[in-house]
Amino acid sequence: MGGGPAGSAAAIAALSETNSVHIVEKSSFPRHKVCGEFLSPEIAEVLESLGIWQDFLRLRPAQIKRTILHFGSRTSESQLPESGFGLSRYEFDRLLFEKAIAAGATTSRERLEPVSFATQSGSGKSDHEVLAVGRKSIATRGRRLFGFKAHFEGPVNDAVELFFFRGCYIGVSAVENGITNICGIAPEETLRACEFHIDDFLASWPPLTNRVHPLSRISRWLTVGPLVFGKQWQHPTGRDIYPAGDALGFIDPFTGLGLVTAVGTGRLAGLAASRQSSVEQHLSNCRRAVRGPFCLAVVFRAVLRAGLAQSLGPLIPAGWLFQITRPSALVS
Repeated sequence: MGGGPAGSAAAIAALSETNSVHIVEKSSFPRHKVCGEFLSPEIAEVLESLGIWQDFLRLRPAQIKRTILHFGSRTSESQLPESGFGLSRYEFDRLLFEKAIAAGATTSRERLEPVSFATQSGSGKSDHEVLAVGRKSIATRGRRLFGFKAHFEGPVNDAVELFFFRGCYIGVSAVENGITNICGIAPEETLRACEFHIDDFLASWPPLTNRVHPLSRISRWLTVGPLVFGKQWQHPTGRDIYPAGDALGFIDPFTGLGLVTAVGTGRLAGLAASRQSSVEQHLSNCRRAVRGPFCLAVVFRAVLRAGLAQSLGPLIPAGWLFQITRPSALVS
C-alpha cells in the first residue's frame, strides 16, 4: 500500500525476484509534497541497487556540497564528505513510480488496501504485503507540529542551509532547474500567531529575511500536519506485512535521511516480501540501518523543543552533526 518512494522502491526490488506486484495508491501521481527535497549521498548506492541511478542523474538534480547551520546570528559551515543532491518530490516520485510500472507493476487507486506481492511456489500462490502509507498524524492539540514548503527562483548555491530558532527549523537548498526549495517545521501555536501566513512567518526572523530577500516565490505554500516523530516499528498482526518508509517511523527532516530511508527500507521490504522472509528479520535489518540516526534525532528534537538549540547548537560542528546522523548500510 502506497506508491511513494518507499512503495515504488519496494515494487522495483520485488520485481527483480518475482513476476507479480500490485501497487495500491489513493492519490494521483506525480504531485508536489511538503519535503526538504534533499537527498543525502547514500542515495547513490540505494538507487544503483535498484538499477535507476543513471535515470536519476538524467534529471539533473542540484549538487549539494556544503552544510550551513544557522543558530540565531551564529553559523557553522562544513563541506559534505560526498555530494548530496536536490530534486523535487514531483520528479523523484515520478521517476520511481514510472520505473515500477515499466518493470511490470500494476496499479489501482483505492484507499486502505495493501500492496500484494504475489509469489508462485510449489504449494501455489501466497500474498505478502508492504505497508508504505507514510507517517502517523496524531498529536495533542496545541503542541502539534506542522510542515510547510514552497519553491522560489533566484540565486542558488551549493549548500543545504538549516535555520534553527524558537522551536522551529527551516531548510533552504536547491533542486533541479535552478529552483530553491524552502521547507520548514514549526509548532502550531507559532504558525497560528501569524495566521499560517508563511511569508509573514519567515519575515519575523532577520537571518531568514536576509536569506529569502533575493528570491521570488513561484509556487503556493503547501502545508501538512500534524507531524509525529519517532520510532513505531510495529508489527501488523494477522498476516505477513512488511512496513517501510514513514510507516516504520518518521525521522526528523533535519537529518536529511527521509528520502534515503524511505527508498532504502522500501527496497528491503520488497526483497523480504518476495523472498517470504520473516517480518521480524525485516524489522531487525531496518533497525540496524537507521537506529542511530533515529535516536540522535530524538535527542536533538528535545533540545529544539526546549528552546536550547540557539545556545547549544553553535557548539556542534556542522560536519560532525552530519557524520553522526548517517545510517548504516541500507544495501548489502
